[in-house]
Amino acid sequence: MSSGDPVALEGRVALVTGASRGIGAAVARSLHAAGVKLGLASRGGDDLGLEGVVARECDVRDRGQVDAAVRATVEAHGALDILVANAGMGAYGPFAELDPDTADDIVAVNLVGTMNAARAAIPHLTEQGGDLVTVASVAGLRGLPGEAAYCASKFGQVGFTRALDQELREQGVRCTAICPGGVATDFAMGAGRTPDMPELQTMMSPQDVADVVVFALTRPRGLRIMDVAMRPMSEPSAG
Repeated sequence: MSSGDPVALEGRVALVTGASRGIGAAVARSLHAAGVKLGLASRGGDDLGLEGVVARECDVRDRGQVDAAVRATVEAHGALDILVANAGMGAYGPFAELDPDTADDIVAVNLVGTMNAARAAIPHLTEQGGDLVTVASVAGLRGLPGEAAYCASKFGQVGFTRALDQELREQGVRCTAICPGGVATDFAMGAGRTPDMPELQTMMSPQDVADVVVFALTRPRGLRIMDVAMRPMSEPSAG
């Protein structure tokens, strides 16, 4: 028995957080190309040069700013079908040597920011029978040395998404955690990454992750994808 036809994204409405660069920008461009009406939330309020989008300056740690971004998207486009909670930050190094304010910010942006976005979006997603996608990390599935605060935030993000899957499934909302390994972006640049790192040459691209987000969103409504873990061939898996 078939679970249904693939979902057409044209005409649907999505909000992407952390949309100004990296994975967020790649997701936004892919959704726009598929005919999705967009709200974009980022620190700089960048519209990426995309026609018809609603771009808002937004620090996801600030609940009021997140609420305003959701409200602006709904007011402009009439609904909200998709949330892609992508905003994130990280730093590498031993936890005992990590600046406490940086550790707090990592948790606040990655986990609390996701919770703020979900809280604002859920009433609209349940009304539409929509999708909530969090861009998490393999660091949310296994502990990694030099990434303790980041792992804490991402384990929380994955657990939060799994819990929402249980809470929202019967209301027709699909919740998916995308968990990539190394992606070649400016993420953590200057905080453990440098532009000349040879590892960047073999990492995944932001578009690789965006393609998986689109794949999850276009699956038939009769099925849901809860977790996707993906890594470049150059990276080992479990350890």
